[in-house]
Amino acid sequence: MNRNILLTLLLLSLKTWAQNQPLPEKYQPLLLGEIKPTGWIKTQMRQDLQGFSGNLDRLVPDLILKDDIYGKNRLTKAIKSKDVGALGLGENDVQILWWNSETQSNWRDGFVRQAFLSGDLANQRKAKAYISHILATQDADGYLGVYAPDLRYKLTGENGELWAKASLFRVLLSYYELTKDAKTWQALLSAVDNVMVNYPINRSSPFKAEKPFAGLSHGLVFTDVLDRLHQLTGNRKYVDYALFLYRDYSKNTVSETDVQLPNILNDSYLMHGHGVHSYEHLRPLIVAYWASGADTLKEALDRYTHRINQLITPSGGPIGDEWITRQTADATQTGYEYCSIHELLHSHAVLLQKSGEPSLADAIERSFFNAAQGARHPTKSSIAYLKTDNSFAMTGTKNDGGDPKQTRYKYSPAHQDAAVCCVPNAGRIASYYVQSMWVKDADGLVANLLGPCQVSTRLGTNRVRIDETTEYPYQNNFVFTINAEKPFLLKIRKPAWVEQLTSSQAYETEGAYIKMMVKGGQTVVKLAFQTSVKQHSFAQHETFFSYGPLVYALPFAAQEAVAKSFPVAGFFDLTYRPVQAQTFRFSPGQKVDYQPSGILIEAINTKTQAVEQIRLVPMAKTILRQVTF
Repeated sequence: MNRNILLTLLLLSLKTWAQNQPLPEKYQPLLLGEIKPTGWIKTQMRQDLQGFSGNLDRLVPDLILKDDIYGKNRLTKAIKSKDVGALGLGENDVQILWWNSETQSNWRDGFVRQAFLSGDLANQRKAKAYISHILATQDADGYLGVYAPDLRYKLTGENGELWAKASLFRVLLSYYELTKDAKTWQALLSAVDNVMVNYPINRSSPFKAEKPFAGLSHGLVFTDVLDRLHQLTGNRKYVDYALFLYRDYSKNTVSETDVQLPNILNDSYLMHGHGVHSYEHLRPLIVAYWASGADTLKEALDRYTHRINQLITPSGGPIGDEWITRQTADATQTGYEYCSIHELLHSHAVLLQKSGEPSLADAIERSFFNAAQGARHPTKSSIAYLKTDNSFAMTGTKNDGGDPKQTRYKYSPAHQDAAVCCVPNAGRIASYYVQSMWVKDADGLVANLLGPCQVSTRLGTNRVRIDETTEYPYQNNFVFTINAEKPFLLKIRKPAWVEQLTSSQAYETEGAYIKMMVKGGQTVVKLAFQTSVKQHSFAQHETFFSYGPLVYALPFAAQEAVAKSFPVAGFFDLTYRPVQAQTFRFSPGQKVDYQPSGILIEAINTKTQAVEQIRLVPMAKTILRQVTF
């Protein structure tokens, strides 16, 4: 069928979808702050607040402190250039100069969450002062954003109107849920209403532009805000508007086309977009389907998730360095962006909450514990903007080859020579994992994602607190200390890799979950999962190894070099070269053994052809490494 005819039919059907009732969601999310990290996750959050996450404003002051882009430095026609901390974007049309809003707001989102979730009082005061400043920038009509009156809602080309709002409004939502501050809540509602008045539903086209680029396409995730407001208020106008935005995006000429409905339904279409867009755009599609229940959108969602699944490396990293240029993942040749790790985790968490599909929880744990932790420096406060599973060098270019102008394959607390986007998202990812660990269903509480945490919430009139004590994923034992006023049903997900389990309390099995009735008062549940080393086939005759949720790698000794020192003491850009270049090959049938110190395997040294015993460790403990053999 001709694409234009198909598009017309699809968009006509989308108009009728808004008449449907939103689909019921499998789980009810808890309020942000009802789940707090403990153990190693809390420790990591606090370390990040002492490191890159708490000091990014000092590391890149020109982008954060000196550019009050939502206030006195709002963009006008008179501004022709701005330092946006990205290569090649210093002198541009004003319509692209939204960039610092992303840097600031994504950083603030992670900073606010980390400060409150980890109990850091000093940084909580800093967060409160920032919110007060932002609320003071709101205009009388409710406008919050980066444009002065001569530009707002009037741009005909690339613009960051919805993107600057989406990233900022997520901060306001976080702060409201954490503090219950009524002033923040009212400011947020007024600001969203201002958008809906100026881009009226079904009577405007927010994504129509002459020269669309990244900001316009990022703006589709304004649906993040709408989806959460619908959950918090029950007001259907928010998801109706989200459906309208997806419909408008699908019909216009935009720079990022992977998620457009006609392209998803086109069997010959191959994903090729900027990875972070393609993975974050899964969320608007999810929200549009649940807003309408339309069969066409269900088919589109199934197709889109299937395509994404072909782009995942052994660690759970979604490829795109920065573009999706191949249709399958390669552990050495296809890298992934830290932004993409975060955005796909967030998208999977939204889909898990709405659908209840437990395999999504396995995917989230896989990416958070392996790709995300494995792209952090294991001992210093910095992250890799781009990383490959098989990482043989980190000198700026991919495995010391490829594009000589590439700078992203290194460790940095800012990555200002490329773009200050991945470091802010590295500060967000743990809190997004934590907020999705527990959910409510019709019967009680469900532990979907596992790890050390404390949850305190209400099930109707029943106040419940659960302390989940564990070293997971580095050990697979748990102690759940439960205090409840009344009995309730507890469900705990059993990961797909579990072979056997033991529990101190009687339980029943329901699909991928174990469930038990918990009495009022205090109950202690001791739970242990047993497993063995798993060998996984990947790509062309490669094998990788896992134990529990962790993917293991062979670490290589490396020579460290300081590429840049920051004015803030203790922060550096670091590059790494191998002390000795070598790789190993594993053949099925060779010896494999698990020990607490790692996985021991026998493998062939490809340089000497000798069989050697080598020790693999969790990816989070590595810099240079080999994952597939």
